[in-house]
Amino acid sequence: MTADSFTLHGRSYNLPRQPTVVVCVDGFDPEYLSRGIADGILPTLARFVDAGFHVTAKSCMPSFTNPNNVSIITGQPPSVHGIAGNFYLDRETGKEIMIQDDSLLRGSTILEQMSKCGVRVAAITAKDKLRRILAHGLVPENGAICFSSEKAASCTLAENGIENVEQWVGRKAPSQYSGDLSLFVLDAGIKLLEENRADLFYLTLSDYVQHKYPPGAPESNEFLTDLDQRLGRLVDLGAVVAVTGDHGMSAKSGADGKPNIVFLEDLLIEKWGTRCARVICPITDPFVKHHGALGSFVRVHVNKGESLADMIDFCKLVPEFELVLDGRTAAKELDLPLDREGDFVVISREDTVIGSRRDEHDLSTVGDHPLRSHGGLSEQQVPLLLSRLVSNVQDASEKVDWRNYDAFDLVLNWSKPT
Repeated sequence: MTADSFTLHGRSYNLPRQPTVVVCVDGFDPEYLSRGIADGILPTLARFVDAGFHVTAKSCMPSFTNPNNVSIITGQPPSVHGIAGNFYLDRETGKEIMIQDDSLLRGSTILEQMSKCGVRVAAITAKDKLRRILAHGLVPENGAICFSSEKAASCTLAENGIENVEQWVGRKAPSQYSGDLSLFVLDAGIKLLEENRADLFYLTLSDYVQHKYPPGAPESNEFLTDLDQRLGRLVDLGAVVAVTGDHGMSAKSGADGKPNIVFLEDLLIEKWGTRCARVICPITDPFVKHHGALGSFVRVHVNKGESLADMIDFCKLVPEFELVLDGRTAAKELDLPLDREGDFVVISREDTVIGSRRDEHDLSTVGDHPLRSHGGLSEQQVPLLLSRLVSNVQDASEKVDWRNYDAFDLVLNWSKPT
């Protein structure tokens, strides 16, 4: 490591020379960007596209929140950092566990290494379950700030590096089920920048709006307009800003508005009997009201004595499924940690979600709007934008494998100095 850079997981990162911000817009399907620019509601992001840098990148698989946020802050896929979902089955104990801290994280993060280099880091997220992962290695005594909108009222200097956040921002922490939960993140980041309290920012949002409303809907337009205005404020304050998403979003309902769901564990039980296998839905988190724990990627753990090959062949014949892979092949082809993979994985097509058993999903929570969700190959595409030109336009244009977890590399190593 030199005085102005460090290396993590084989990639080098320059230290920021000016305020530097990476924003992860949860559920940022490329259609929100293209439709918003066409409708004239995203002038800031339109400037990024016209006068900065823009590509459509890919998220990692599964296209869920935890794996992709951790990939963004490590610059690597889940096969390296080890976080492959929001929810998993512990093979040794047989317990189903929700990931709510950094205990499964392998290695360090860009945020931690920046802080160790003396860079003042601020990591702000909508949901506290992710905050406990982002906070890995961040020490408030060294100037690091890390908190969530969800728990803004209870922040302490000892744990979060900041206190009295509601009074400081000027309003109460928003509802967990609101677009304002994300806007609160951006407002806090702007205020930190105005007060010169951080050098490197990671601001990651919630996808509540995107789960409810498609591109062009008045509600999504209102949210995106507010988002765009705040991105403009960050740029006006002198920051170089990169924007990406953790995953896209697709409509998962039929013409009648009812969700297209395959309850996979019910299908397996019908053919092989009770307790033949356990289907784990890794989209599951504490905030299931807007998606009912229904996504397009599941892991299947087969009980001993049952035929893995027969179950895989059976699933391959289900027309709603796009891809069925044994665990080893899935780990290799999708860049997942093999020791944390199921016996096989199932990925549904774009218009379908997969549940475990019907009695495990509360569909009443998703009945107010046609279901929109993510997790599959169809939700991998996300925008990747930079507020200024890149230093080497030719190299950037020739690079065909941009990923959302290139965001810190882009903003720190590719951006053209002013």
